[in-house]
Amino acid sequence: MKRIGILTAGGDTPALNATIAGAVQRANQARVEVFGIIKGFSGLLNPQVPHVHLNPLFQSIPELDPTRGGTILGASRDYVDSADTETIGRVAERLKRLKVDGLICVGGDGTLNGMQPLSNHLPVVLAPKTIDNDLGLNYSDEASDWYREPNESHPKGYDTKKRPERAFGLDDMINYVTPGFATAVFVSSLSVQRIRTTAESHRRIAIIEVMGRDCGMISLATAYGQPDIILIPESPVEPGPLVDRVHAVLDVQKHAVICVSEGIVDTQGQILGAMSASQDPAGNIQYTGAAQAVKRLLVDQIGDAFFTRQRRNESANAAIFVRKIGHTQRGGRPILFDRFYASQLGGKAVELLLDGLHNCVATLQYRNGGFVLDSIDANKLRDRWGNIHARPLSPSFYDPTRFQPSAKGIEYLRAIFNHALGVDDIESMRTIFDTGNLIHPYDSVNIDITKRILRVEPT
Repeated sequence: MKRIGILTAGGDTPALNATIAGAVQRANQARVEVFGIIKGFSGLLNPQVPHVHLNPLFQSIPELDPTRGGTILGASRDYVDSADTETIGRVAERLKRLKVDGLICVGGDGTLNGMQPLSNHLPVVLAPKTIDNDLGLNYSDEASDWYREPNESHPKGYDTKKRPERAFGLDDMINYVTPGFATAVFVSSLSVQRIRTTAESHRRIAIIEVMGRDCGMISLATAYGQPDIILIPESPVEPGPLVDRVHAVLDVQKHAVICVSEGIVDTQGQILGAMSASQDPAGNIQYTGAAQAVKRLLVDQIGDAFFTRQRRNESANAAIFVRKIGHTQRGGRPILFDRFYASQLGGKAVELLLDGLHNCVATLQYRNGGFVLDSIDANKLRDRWGNIHARPLSPSFYDPTRFQPSAKGIEYLRAIFNHALGVDDIESMRTIFDTGNLIHPYDSVNIDITKRILRVEPT
């Protein structure tokens, strides 16, 4: 194998450049050229296939900085439709014209589905990334636990459900953690701590919404920011116990902080936040308003009198406020854990191609108290109908009576975060008040990368 391609697809994460850098470093050692495809699958759908030579003379280009968030290659949510054989054939031909012998896709489950049809034309592997930490399995046979239940009211005629999980150990997990997750948790935990002081000072209830459409991993790990209550999609919200817990917290400390995942559901399994009519190109439903839904519930259940009687604001509506952290979680400089393991997984993806493997995923496994690199056949992540499901947060990681991580959840998180920060992560904060920031405009890497972009001549 003399030349490989690499692309970053789906939503951006803080660790993408670190993954690319790790892949390029390993390729340099093996004397393999690396072409970066611009804007993910969108670049492959472009007849000119805009691309960048990432290691001319087997040296990484200077723009490739593993401490920089986002991706110098750009990303998009365009994907290759597995049923569109004509387009897939054209994409394969374009890669052939580039003399690309194998392709690394950096992404999550949507990217994995997108690369599947290409694996019939050339070796393709996945280097995982997603801040949601939902790419993988809690145990090796979890994909077989999904089943379909007839439902005439559903557009597809059925609901997809999952059987109760079996017992498993942390070393049973397939792909223990994905790059991008640790930095997202770092950001959300700091946000909770900062918002806390306002809630505390003004005797208010703060409801903080974090990302997590189908998986509550970010919300659970935001326990590092010490919210009083954590709500996750995998544990339906019961108004009675929630309100009782809020009252108990207010009675002791006169304020409360609640962290909620955007995909939390009620006891009927319905999304509490409003679903927008639109979907992203990967087909994911967009959820908004989970925190607002919890606020409405608390306003109705607690009422104005509780707050006015104790002179803690003029109404329940004024006493309860909502903050959505949003895209802040997926941006900025990656912390040490993400930089290191993203680069390791990028290098592992190169090794998989060099070893003649394809249609598989580089994984990070937990073994004997530490992390090791491994891989899994992509089809092992699919259910019997060929679908890949977001890995749910295991119920064993969450205590629904305390609205906090369980003992096993704490054990899971400690493995990731005990040494997640490096000294340089702290030192990097000093640059925010560099006087040069007041004088010089932002120097976008896109300016320099654009000068390196090459294109295939039209046929």
